[in-house]
Amino acid sequence: MRDYREETEKRVAFIRAKLAESRTSGIVYGNSGGKDSALAGILCKLACENTVGICLPCESKRNFGEDMADGMAVAEKFGIETRVLDLTATKQALTAALGEITTLNSAASTNINPRLRMTTLYAVAAAENRLVAGTGNRSEVYMGYFTKWGDGAYDFNPIGDLTVTEIYEFLRYLGAPENIITKAPSAGLFEGQTDEQEMGVTYAAIDRYLAGGEVSEEEKAAIDRFHSRSEHKRRPAPVFGEK
Repeated sequence: MRDYREETEKRVAFIRAKLAESRTSGIVYGNSGGKDSALAGILCKLACENTVGICLPCESKRNFGEDMADGMAVAEKFGIETRVLDLTATKQALTAALGEITTLNSAASTNINPRLRMTTLYAVAAAENRLVAGTGNRSEVYMGYFTKWGDGAYDFNPIGDLTVTEIYEFLRYLGAPENIITKAPSAGLFEGQTDEQEMGVTYAAIDRYLAGGEVSEEEKAAIDRFHSRSEHKRRPAPVFGEK
Protein backbone atom coordinates (compact mmCIF):
# COMPACT_ATOMS: atom_id res chain seq x y z
CA MET A 1 0.00 0.00 0.00
CA ARG A 2 1.46 3.35 -1.05
CA ASP A 3 1.94 6.00 1.58
CA TYR A 4 0.08 8.88 -0.05
CA ARG A 5 0.64 11.15 2.93
CA GLU A 6 4.39 10.89 2.38
CA GLU A 7 3.94 11.21 -1.38
CA THR A 8 1.91 14.38 -0.90
CA GLU A 9 4.68 15.89 1.22
CA LYS A 10 7.35 14.98 -1.35
CA ARG A 11 5.37 16.36 -4.29
CA VAL A 12 4.60 19.56 -2.42
CA ALA A 13 8.33 19.94 -1.69
CA PHE A 14 9.10 19.33 -5.39
CA ILE A 15 6.68 22.06 -6.46
CA ARG A 16 8.05 24.54 -3.94
CA ALA A 17 11.59 23.83 -5.12
CA LYS A 18 10.62 24.58 -8.72
CA LEU A 19 9.07 27.88 -7.69
CA ALA A 20 12.18 28.83 -5.73
CA GLU A 21 14.52 27.86 -8.57
CA SER A 22 12.57 29.90 -11.11
CA ARG A 23 11.97 32.85 -8.76
CA THR A 24 8.31 32.82 -9.65
CA SER A 25 5.53 33.68 -7.25
CA GLY A 26 2.64 31.51 -8.39
CA ILE A 27 1.27 28.67 -10.48
CA VAL A 28 -1.30 28.45 -13.27
CA TYR A 29 -2.84 25.28 -14.70
CA GLY A 30 -5.68 24.28 -16.97
CA ASN A 31 -8.68 23.21 -14.91
CA SER A 32 -10.37 20.80 -17.32
CA GLY A 33 -12.66 19.15 -14.79
CA GLY A 34 -10.84 15.85 -15.22
CA LYS A 35 -8.92 13.58 -12.85
CA ASP A 36 -5.43 14.74 -13.80
CA SER A 37 -6.04 18.47 -13.58
CA ALA A 38 -7.82 17.87 -10.27
CA LEU A 39 -4.82 16.12 -8.71
CA ALA A 40 -2.30 18.54 -10.15
CA GLY A 41 -4.37 21.50 -8.97
CA ILE A 42 -4.80 20.14 -5.45
CA LEU A 43 -1.08 19.47 -5.08
CA CYS A 44 -0.17 22.88 -6.46
CA LYS A 45 -2.57 24.59 -4.06
CA LEU A 46 -1.06 22.67 -1.13
CA ALA A 47 2.38 23.86 -2.22
CA CYS A 48 1.52 27.43 -3.19
CA GLU A 49 -1.35 29.60 -2.02
CA ASN A 50 -1.04 31.68 -5.20
CA THR A 51 -2.35 28.94 -7.50
CA VAL A 52 -4.95 29.67 -10.15
CA GLY A 53 -6.82 27.19 -12.33
CA ILE A 54 -8.28 28.38 -15.61
CA CYS A 55 -11.28 26.70 -17.22
CA LEU A 56 -10.88 26.97 -20.98
CA PRO A 57 -14.02 25.67 -22.72
CA CYS A 58 -13.84 25.48 -26.49
CA GLU A 59 -16.81 24.44 -28.65
CA SER A 60 -17.67 21.13 -26.95
CA LYS A 61 -20.89 21.17 -24.92
CA ARG A 62 -19.20 18.93 -22.36
CA ASN A 63 -16.63 21.68 -21.75
CA PHE A 64 -19.40 24.06 -20.71
CA GLY A 65 -21.46 21.53 -18.77
CA GLU A 66 -20.17 18.48 -16.91
CA ASP A 67 -16.49 19.39 -17.11
CA MET A 68 -17.02 22.96 -15.96
CA ALA A 69 -19.16 21.84 -13.03
CA ASP A 70 -16.63 19.22 -11.94
CA GLY A 71 -13.73 21.62 -12.24
CA MET A 72 -15.56 24.19 -10.15
CA ALA A 73 -16.40 21.55 -7.53
CA VAL A 74 -12.72 20.68 -7.07
CA ALA A 75 -11.73 24.33 -6.94
CA GLU A 76 -14.38 25.14 -4.35
CA LYS A 77 -13.51 22.19 -2.11
CA PHE A 78 -9.79 22.93 -2.09
CA GLY A 79 -9.96 26.73 -2.22
CA ILE A 80 -8.36 27.15 -5.64
CA GLU A 81 -8.86 30.47 -7.43
CA THR A 82 -10.66 29.84 -10.71
CA ARG A 83 -11.04 31.89 -13.87
CA VAL A 84 -12.98 31.08 -17.03
CA LEU A 85 -12.13 32.00 -20.61
CA ASP A 86 -14.27 30.78 -23.51
CA LEU A 87 -11.96 30.03 -26.45
CA THR A 88 -14.74 29.17 -28.91
CA ALA A 89 -14.67 32.47 -30.81
CA THR A 90 -10.86 32.41 -30.88
CA LYS A 91 -10.88 28.91 -32.36
CA GLN A 92 -13.47 29.89 -34.95
CA ALA A 93 -11.52 33.01 -35.96
CA LEU A 94 -8.29 31.04 -36.34
CA THR A 95 -10.04 28.28 -38.28
CA ALA A 96 -11.52 30.82 -40.66
CA ALA A 97 -8.13 32.44 -41.19
CA LEU A 98 -6.46 29.09 -41.79
CA GLY A 99 -9.13 28.30 -44.36
CA GLU A 100 -7.57 30.97 -46.56
CA ILE A 101 -4.32 29.04 -46.85
CA THR A 102 -5.17 25.36 -46.28
CA THR A 103 -7.91 22.82 -45.68
CA LEU A 104 -7.94 21.51 -42.12
CA ASN A 105 -8.55 17.83 -41.49
CA SER A 106 -10.08 16.51 -38.27
CA ALA A 107 -6.76 16.03 -36.46
CA ALA A 108 -5.51 19.49 -37.37
CA SER A 109 -8.72 21.13 -36.19
CA THR A 110 -8.99 19.13 -32.97
CA ASN A 111 -5.41 19.83 -31.92
CA ILE A 112 -5.97 23.58 -32.16
CA ASN A 113 -7.98 23.42 -28.90
CA PRO A 114 -5.20 22.24 -26.56
CA ARG A 115 -2.68 24.50 -28.27
CA LEU A 116 -4.91 27.53 -27.73
CA ARG A 117 -5.27 26.49 -24.08
CA MET A 118 -1.52 26.27 -23.61
CA THR A 119 -1.03 29.65 -25.32
CA THR A 120 -3.48 31.09 -22.82
CA LEU A 121 -1.78 29.51 -19.81
CA TYR A 122 1.65 30.75 -20.84
CA ALA A 123 0.32 34.25 -21.47
CA VAL A 124 -1.12 34.34 -17.96
CA ALA A 125 2.09 32.88 -16.54
CA ALA A 126 4.23 35.52 -18.23
CA ALA A 127 1.91 38.33 -17.18
CA GLU A 128 1.75 37.25 -13.53
CA ASN A 129 5.17 35.66 -12.86
CA ARG A 130 3.78 32.13 -12.62
CA LEU A 131 4.88 28.65 -13.68
CA VAL A 132 2.63 26.48 -15.86
CA ALA A 133 1.86 23.16 -14.20
CA GLY A 134 1.51 20.10 -16.40
CA THR A 135 -1.43 17.76 -15.89
CA GLY A 136 -0.53 14.67 -17.94
CA ASN A 137 -0.10 11.19 -16.43
CA ARG A 138 2.31 8.34 -17.19
CA SER A 139 -0.29 6.21 -18.96
CA GLU A 140 -1.19 8.98 -21.41
CA VAL A 141 2.45 9.85 -22.06
CA TYR A 142 3.30 6.22 -22.87
CA MET A 143 0.40 6.07 -25.31
CA GLY A 144 1.20 9.46 -26.79
CA TYR A 145 -2.30 10.54 -25.85
CA PHE A 146 -1.52 14.24 -25.65
CA THR A 147 -1.04 17.11 -28.07
CA LYS A 148 2.50 18.12 -28.91
CA TRP A 149 2.99 21.77 -27.90
CA GLY A 150 -0.48 21.67 -26.38
CA ASP A 151 -1.18 19.85 -23.13
CA GLY A 152 2.27 18.29 -23.58
CA ALA A 153 3.90 21.66 -22.79
CA TYR A 154 4.54 22.80 -19.22
CA ASP A 155 7.20 24.12 -16.83
CA PHE A 156 6.90 21.23 -14.40
CA ASN A 157 4.61 18.25 -13.90
CA PRO A 158 3.82 17.06 -10.37
CA ILE A 159 1.92 13.92 -11.48
CA GLY A 160 3.64 12.76 -14.67
CA ASP A 161 5.08 9.62 -13.06
CA LEU A 162 1.66 8.33 -11.96
CA THR A 163 -0.50 5.91 -13.92
CA VAL A 164 -4.24 6.49 -14.22
CA THR A 165 -4.84 3.83 -11.57
CA GLU A 166 -2.53 5.67 -9.18
CA ILE A 167 -4.17 9.01 -10.02
CA TYR A 168 -7.52 7.63 -8.87
CA GLU A 169 -6.02 6.21 -5.68
CA PHE A 170 -4.36 9.54 -4.90
CA LEU A 171 -7.60 11.45 -5.50
CA ARG A 172 -9.48 9.14 -3.15
CA TYR A 173 -6.84 9.69 -0.48
CA LEU A 174 -7.17 13.47 -0.87
CA GLY A 175 -10.97 13.34 -0.79
CA ALA A 176 -11.64 14.68 -4.28
CA PRO A 177 -15.29 14.91 -5.42
CA GLU A 178 -16.63 11.52 -6.48
CA ASN A 179 -17.68 12.75 -9.94
CA ILE A 180 -14.03 13.32 -10.81
CA ILE A 181 -13.21 9.71 -9.97
CA THR A 182 -16.19 7.95 -11.53
CA LYS A 183 -16.74 9.72 -14.85
CA ALA A 184 -15.23 8.34 -18.06
CA PRO A 185 -11.89 10.02 -18.86
CA SER A 186 -12.24 12.40 -21.80
CA ALA A 187 -10.21 15.18 -23.34
CA GLY A 188 -13.54 16.81 -24.23
CA LEU A 189 -12.33 17.57 -27.73
CA PHE A 190 -15.62 16.70 -29.42
CA GLU A 191 -19.07 15.49 -28.46
CA GLY A 192 -19.19 11.96 -27.08
CA GLN A 193 -15.42 11.53 -27.08
CA THR A 194 -13.79 9.33 -24.44
CA ASP A 195 -10.11 8.44 -24.12
CA GLU A 196 -10.57 4.69 -23.93
CA GLN A 197 -12.98 4.53 -26.86
CA GLU A 198 -10.60 6.54 -29.01
CA MET A 199 -7.57 4.40 -28.09
CA GLY A 200 -9.42 1.11 -28.28
CA VAL A 201 -7.98 -0.07 -24.97
CA THR A 202 -8.76 0.63 -21.32
CA TYR A 203 -6.52 2.48 -18.91
CA ALA A 204 -6.71 -0.55 -16.64
CA ALA A 205 -5.09 -2.64 -19.36
CA ILE A 206 -2.48 0.04 -20.10
CA ASP A 207 -1.58 0.25 -16.42
CA ARG A 208 -1.32 -3.54 -16.11
CA TYR A 209 1.01 -3.54 -19.10
CA LEU A 210 3.18 -0.79 -17.61
CA ALA A 211 3.38 -2.74 -14.36
CA GLY A 212 4.49 -5.90 -16.20
CA GLY A 213 1.15 -7.64 -15.82
CA GLU A 214 -0.81 -9.67 -18.34
CA VAL A 215 -2.86 -8.18 -21.15
CA SER A 216 -4.58 -9.79 -24.12
CA GLU A 217 -2.96 -9.91 -27.55
CA GLU A 218 -5.46 -7.34 -28.78
CA GLU A 219 -4.69 -5.00 -25.88
CA LYS A 220 -0.95 -5.38 -26.35
CA ALA A 221 -1.25 -4.68 -30.07
CA ALA A 222 -3.19 -1.47 -29.42
CA ILE A 223 -0.76 -0.30 -26.73
CA ASP A 224 2.31 -1.06 -28.86
CA ARG A 225 0.75 0.65 -31.87
CA PHE A 226 -0.02 3.87 -30.01
CA HIS A 227 3.36 3.91 -28.26
CA SER A 228 5.33 3.34 -31.46
CA ARG A 229 3.61 5.93 -33.61
CA SER A 230 3.82 8.60 -30.91
CA GLU A 231 7.54 8.23 -30.17
CA HIS A 232 8.27 11.60 -31.79
CA LYS A 233 6.18 13.30 -29.09
CA ARG A 234 8.45 12.03 -26.31
CA ARG A 235 11.75 12.99 -27.94
CA PRO A 236 13.28 16.46 -28.29
CA ALA A 237 12.89 17.87 -31.79
CA PRO A 238 15.88 16.79 -33.91
CA VAL A 239 18.60 19.33 -34.58
CA PHE A 240 21.15 18.95 -37.37
CA GLY A 241 24.53 17.82 -36.06
CA GLU A 242 23.15 16.26 -32.88
CA LYS A 243 23.20 12.49 -32.36
